[in-house]
This record gives sequence, structure tokens and C-alpha cells, in this order.
Amino acid sequence: MSSSNHRSENGGPDYSAAHERTSSIYPGQRPVLAIDTALGSCAAAVYDAGLGEILAAESIDMDRGHAEAIIPMVERVVRTSRVDFEDMERIVTTVGPGSFTGLRVGIAAARGFGLASDKPVVGVSTLDALTAPYVTETETVPIVGAIDARHNNFYLQMIGAGGRKLVTPRVVSMAEAIRSCAIGLVRIIGSGANLLAGQWPTSIPAPLLVDARAAPDIVWIARLGARAEIATSPPRPLYLRSPDAKPQDAAKLPRR
Repeated sequence: MSSSNHRSENGGPDYSAAHERTSSIYPGQRPVLAIDTALGSCAAAVYDAGLGEILAAESIDMDRGHAEAIIPMVERVVRTSRVDFEDMERIVTTVGPGSFTGLRVGIAAARGFGLASDKPVVGVSTLDALTAPYVTETETVPIVGAIDARHNNFYLQMIGAGGRKLVTPRVVSMAEAIRSCAIGLVRIIGSGANLLAGQWPTSIPAPLLVDARAAPDIVWIARLGARAEIATSPPRPLYLRSPDAKPQDAAKLPRR
């Protein structure tokens, strides 16, 4: 488990000015609560958008158990931040692509907190959050977000200089991923990074970066969510494909 927050001179958390700041910050720059249960971690953070600082954060690597972990985690993070829900600007949650169960857990939790506190809820793509730390106006080497979608498939996105989407979010096979992204020097990030890099054509320069992290950094989820347009960033799942397990169609059941 990892967590982060501001420290005082004696080593303990120092949030003595948190409430004073929230009362004087301009609208749109108040703290936000960010939640992520979409992939291989359960994470929450309170981010002061006005100061550009994380007030409290916690993240636990996990593939299952998000539903049991997220509410207590949010309560701990909010308590540590010493920021009341009434002083927050919005709630942020990842919307996918990712685990079908994990997405539902995080979005339901965010909507619940938003309803209880009368705050708007915005969604952030996991692919955007994975690639965001590497996107700059001057960086010319594209960054590929590659999430392992199982069965040799990937949730894929490729971003160029200035955040321009060279390959929009989609689910692709290994062959399609190579065809779309092996265009020259690239950087690859996400749980599918090693798989994709392992099949890279020898005729193309090897990726400059292969970062196989299981989930995006909650800090970047908070940052993206803090500046997202509420009207165009709804907390709706971005599945990209249908669930692997589907209920039987009653109309197709054999008659006895």
C-alpha cells in the first residue's frame, strides 16, 4: 500500500491551512476528490486544484475487492485531507476502459458521494490518465497507452505532441495494435506494454520506454478531472467492448 500527503515540521500531517484556502479559492479551483477502481488498484485522493497539490492520497494494488475497499479508503483520505465535502468542487472517477466490475464500483461510489454532497461528478479515461504524464507540447515521440484486455487483445490509444490523438481509444488484437502503433519511435505505458513490446517488429526501432504499470497514477486522474468540462465528461462507463460473460437470452433457451 502506498499513501501520500503533506507533512509538518514534526513529521505529521499538516493541513492547518486547508479550510482557510478552500474558502478563498476561486470557483473551479477548489479541492476535488478522485476515485479509481478501474484496473489493478484501488485508489483515492483529495487534490487542491488551486495550489496544484495533493492533500492526501492512498493506493492499494488489487485485482479484486474494490467494492469492499473503496468507501473506507475515501473516508480515510478525506479525513486526512481535512477538507469537508461541502468545500470540494467536484468528484472525479475513472470510467474505463478497464474491468467491468471495477468500473461499476468506482462510478457508483463517485455518484453516491456526488449525490450525498450535491457535487458534480466527472469521468476520466484510464487511457488518458496513463498517457498524461508523458504528454507535452514539445515531445515528438508518441506515447501509446496499452491496457491488457486479455486473449491477446488491448485497449489502445496513441497520443502525439500537444495531446493530439493519433489513435483514438479502441479494442484491438495484437496484430492490429502493431499495425497501428509500430510507426517508428514510440513510448508504451500500461499493463499491456510488455506484451506489445515483446512482439515489436525488428524492422522498427524498439520503444524508447516500456512502462507496464497496472493502473494510472491517482494524482493524474485528479489533475485531469479537476480541469475536465463537466458537460462533456459524464461519469459513464467507457467499455469499448461487450462483457466476456453474458446472461443467456431466455428467448433462445431450448424448450422441453
